[in-house]
Order: sequence, then C-alpha cells, then structure tokens
Amino acid sequence: MQTTAVSHQPTAPSRRKEVWGWYLYDFGNSAYAAVVLLAVYSAYFQGTVVGGAEGSRLWGISVGIAMLVVAIISPILGSIADFSGSKKRFLLLFTTIACVFTGTLFFVQAGDVVLGMVLFIMAEIGYRASQVYYNGLLPEIAKPAEMGRISGNGWAIGSAGGIVCLLIVLPLIVVIGGGFIVRVSLLITAVFFALSALPLFLWVRERAQPQPLPPGSNIITIGFQRLWQTVKKARHYREFIKFMIAFLIFNDGIIMALDFAAIIGTVLFGMEQQGLIIFIIIVQITSVAGAYVFGITTDRWSGKQALIISLLLMIAAVVWLFFATSQTIFFVIGALAGFALTGVQSVSRTMVGKLSPPGQSAEFYGLFAVAGRTSSFIGPTLYGIFAAEIALLYAAEGKTAVTAEQLGQRAAILTIAVFLIVGLLLLLWVNEKRGIEAAHGGLEIGD
Repeated sequence: MQTTAVSHQPTAPSRRKEVWGWYLYDFGNSAYAAVVLLAVYSAYFQGTVVGGAEGSRLWGISVGIAMLVVAIISPILGSIADFSGSKKRFLLLFTTIACVFTGTLFFVQAGDVVLGMVLFIMAEIGYRASQVYYNGLLPEIAKPAEMGRISGNGWAIGSAGGIVCLLIVLPLIVVIGGGFIVRVSLLITAVFFALSALPLFLWVRERAQPQPLPPGSNIITIGFQRLWQTVKKARHYREFIKFMIAFLIFNDGIIMALDFAAIIGTVLFGMEQQGLIIFIIIVQITSVAGAYVFGITTDRWSGKQALIISLLLMIAAVVWLFFATSQTIFFVIGALAGFALTGVQSVSRTMVGKLSPPGQSAEFYGLFAVAGRTSSFIGPTLYGIFAAEIALLYAAEGKTAVTAEQLGQRAAILTIAVFLIVGLLLLLWVNEKRGIEAAHGGLEIGD
C-alpha cells in the first residue's frame, strides 16, 4: 500500500533561536571532525596504536566500514523519520552514539588495534548518520532563498567549533604531552560535542507532522515502502540523480583528503602532534572563510557555479601537495584546501535541499547519504590499501621502511586528484535551474 508524503507547515522565515540552535550543533559536530578525524585520533591510531604503512591500511578500512553501514541504514531510517516526523529523535540517537563512543576512545592504547577500530567505527557511524537528520532540518528552518547563506554560516560556525576545541586540547598536549593526554583530548571532544548539540534539541521545532500508519503496516515496512517510492520519484528528478552521481565521485576525494590529512602530515613531513593540531587550526580558520564566501556565492550566483570554483581550488591544492617537500608549503596547501573543501561540502548540502521536493527532505538527504557514504567507503579504503601496497613494493626493492611508506603516501595522493577531476567533469552536465523547477512544482526533468 502506498503512503502519502509527510505534510509540513508552510516554511516560515528562519527564527533566530532555531537557526542558532542548528548552527551550534555544527559547532560541536565539527569538533569531532577536527579532533578525531583530522588532528589527533587518526594520527594516533596510524602511528601509535598500529604503526607503519599497515596503520594507513587499517585506518582506511575502519572509515570504509563505518561509511558502508551508514549507507545501508540511512535511506530506510530517513524515510521513517520523514513519515513519523521524528528527525530530531533519530538525530538524538545517533548524536548520543557519536558522543559516547568518542569518549570511549580514551581507553585505546598502543597495540589495541581491534578495540581502536571497533570504537572508532561506532563513533563514526553515529557522527555520519546524525548528519542525515541534521541536514534534513535545513529546509524546515530556512526559506529556499536563504539556504545557501544559512548552510554556509553553519559550516563557518562549525569550523569555528573545531578551532575552539583544538585550542582547548593544544595547550594540554604541548605542556604535558604523552599518549595519556592525547586520549584525554578525546574525552574533552565528546563532552564538547554533547554540550554544543543540546541547544538544537531544546530550540529547534520539527515541522513535519506524523502520519497515521495504514492498516496492516508497521513503521519498518513503511520505511521500505517510502524508500522505494523515493527511489521511483528520484528517477523523475533527473538533475538530482545527475548531481548525486557527480557528488558520489568528487565527495570521495574530499573525504580521502580529510581522513588522511594528519597521516600525510606525519609520514611525508614528519609533523608531531602539536604541529598537526596547529595545521588543522589553520585549515579550520580558512574553512570559516570558505563556508561564508561560498554560501554567499551560492545565493547570488548558483550552487553549481560555486561548486565548480571550489572543486577547481581543491584540485589545485591536491596537485600542489603531490609535489610539496616542506612543512611550510604543507601549511599553505592546508589553508587553500580548507577554504575549498568547506565550499564543496556546504554547497553540496544546499544543492540537495534545493533539488529535493518539499516534505521529503530527510528521504532525499538519505539518498544523499547513500551517495556520500558509499563513495566514502570506496575512497578511504582504496587510499589506505594503495598507500600500503605501494610501500610494500618499494620495500621489496630495498628502500628503507620510512622511505617506502613516504613513497606510498605520495603516490596515493594522486588518487584524490582523480576522484575530484572526474566528479567535476560529471558536475558540468547538471542543469541546476531545471532541477529546482522539477523539485518545486515545475516541469519534470525530461518533459
């Protein structure tokens, strides 16, 4: 039996308190990304928990497993959330998972490879899955004309949250140092994330209205039914599908760059934990600027134009990184990449909101999550395996372990560029204007 779409009250002008509650969630969410993925835990896991090229391989596999799980569960749960008007409930569930398991990373020490992988995978599932419902609230708090600006501001304020959290843990690592303080920083991040997320649950009102279950149905079957309906509907929104295909590819490059930034800094440029944190702070600062600039660009020009510019900048940064040989240049490249990659992520989120039919945001963001998480499963796994295998080849030729690992990392950087370039080429085929018309009651794409 088919079900009707979740009804919504008319979108009202954004309420300042609701918007700030939404912003503050990103403030905490980005602290997780800055500490766990970028500056601290990734390098700690690769260098201390595992060690050597095998650390890169297992880190890529861990990220890939988490992404695959989210890709499987997000569409179903997104459909259920839209039908039952419960995006905030699912957001609370996965935020709790992210915060709890981030805190438990404190217990991971040198040699605890399986424990380090399992706890991180659980934290990453919570972090990634929560974004489906967080993103799904954007069309409920913002008018279409505001989405670019509010999404960009969210990324900017989120990046600031990453900076604040890093500035809290940096003095501890510099003054005290040692693996214990590195682990304590993960506890601090969990608390920071939880406290920053709280205003959203107190201030943001979910406007989706729960729908009664049809006879003979339950919430699970409704989830599958609505997922199938969403897939069938999405086929009529051709520009949305084209954008999803492009996003699946270029997002891979973005996730690979983010997940391996600290490892690249450690292996290729010999950076210590303090240097990595300073590097990520610089990246986060330029991310604030990038989110703000590309948010304005999206509203004044178009999402597609903003994405093209940000992708070109990101490709330039990656190619430059391949040839870089000094820490100073690495810092400059990080600043450029921070400005560009936040633009890619922020504008992509806005594009989904614009290309999604009203009342079905969580469902379409669920498909967005499938594209993002499926590609994210492929990319980091491929990067980690590629870097490790190339290192083994050079080691077999007589290179030292350190040199072989460095050569493996440098070769793997090229895989990032490939994904970004192919994704950009596919994006050129997307007709944003027609996609928006189709989503908001105009002619269907293909008519």
